[in-house]
Amino acid sequence: MMSDAGIADDIGGRFDHVLVDEYQDTNRLQSSVLLALKPGGRGLTVVGDDAQSIYSFRAATVRNILDFPEQFSPKAEIITLDRNYRSTQAILSAANGVIDLARERFTKNLWTERTSSAKPRLVAVRDEADQARYIVERILESREEGALLKQQAILFRTSSHSGPLEVELTRRNIPFVKFGGLKFLDAAHVKDMLALLRFVENPRDRVAGFRVMHLLPGVGPASAQRILDRMAEATDPLEALTTLPSPPRAGDDWTIFVEAIGNLRYSEWPADLERARLWYDPHLDRIHEDAEVRRADLIQLEQIASGHASRERFLTELTLDPPDATSDQAGVPLLDEDYVILSTIHSAKGQEWKSVYVLNVVDGCMPSDLGAGTSAELEEERRLLYVAMTRAKDDLHLVVPQRFFTHGQHSQGDRHVYASRTRFIPEKLLTLFERTNWPVVSPSAAARGPSQGPRIDIGARMRGMWR
Repeated sequence: MMSDAGIADDIGGRFDHVLVDEYQDTNRLQSSVLLALKPGGRGLTVVGDDAQSIYSFRAATVRNILDFPEQFSPKAEIITLDRNYRSTQAILSAANGVIDLARERFTKNLWTERTSSAKPRLVAVRDEADQARYIVERILESREEGALLKQQAILFRTSSHSGPLEVELTRRNIPFVKFGGLKFLDAAHVKDMLALLRFVENPRDRVAGFRVMHLLPGVGPASAQRILDRMAEATDPLEALTTLPSPPRAGDDWTIFVEAIGNLRYSEWPADLERARLWYDPHLDRIHEDAEVRRADLIQLEQIASGHASRERFLTELTLDPPDATSDQAGVPLLDEDYVILSTIHSAKGQEWKSVYVLNVVDGCMPSDLGAGTSAELEEERRLLYVAMTRAKDDLHLVVPQRFFTHGQHSQGDRHVYASRTRFIPEKLLTLFERTNWPVVSPSAAARGPSQGPRIDIGARMRGMWR
């Protein structure tokens, strides 16, 4: 309709004023409708922040707001709103420094009356496991100092980045809710792998056995229940499994499954997790269209599990799906419960927390390898970091792992690759941050190797505080 000048003039004439909020998130079609409504610009106002344009994957374009003043003659008036009521000046100074290096932007340096001597922390850790432990320790310290868990958030570029942290939070009994992606331990393929390990560890676990057998083509609910009933009657359920006749339609898949169970029963930890993954691999390809993405999760699960002493210890330290869990949707705690927030940066836009921790502030993650193909994409990645930093009110931690584990890349096999701090924080900006290494250990402690840390029950800590 708006492409017809007569209709557009009629509709536009019905309104004296048109105001658009969050204009940086509009797409080209929306912009064309708006400009047709008020082609001369009189009575037209748009509000937005070009530094927070991060939704190009939804077809939003930052060009709409950057080019807006030039659409009219005379040019649109720009009114800068640069006073900030959320963050401390130290956080704003660091965020201003990051966005000031953008190739093109409206000049806007945020300021506030909220002073603080505490600079944002740029924390170097050894790897993703230490990153998870650092964040958990800081969350618990803040909780003991009186901050609610809900006042603390962990942000990340991509949902899959939070896997090791989710496992550590679960191990330490710290409740959390995740926005912008399924919880790592609630994803179907991760549940499948854990169910296989649980079934081998305890063959009388009917929930785990039922889930695993359902993965096999030709094994339906009736066949699975019949097999589990026969196993329950036996003194040695796994031995009984090897003697039971194959379900009529299962074919070779049943034989391979029984052999895998037998091998896993006697294999050593953590090698049995790799064995389990190799058995599951063809089923992953058959069941899921995005098998490669999910395969990367399982390799990550393998790395996480290797930090536990045994299969039994690993399984008992995780809260797994209960018998009535029939979907892959992550449960949300009751409204009156306290829990940490995990969120992608995209899902965190518009939110704020007392303390914010940003994961994997390294090249390859931020900017993402997939988001740095063009200069426009690279600039959006810079804006993503800016959005993450400006979510923090009092306390900001940018965590920089020094190395990442990679699996079977090209001909080099499994190996650790070393990472570098994000290019969005060059040397000249380092004075805006407090640079720290974690953990800080004595030479004698370093010689003993890394510690898994004690198992801490957040519920017990809270009860102690309330007493």
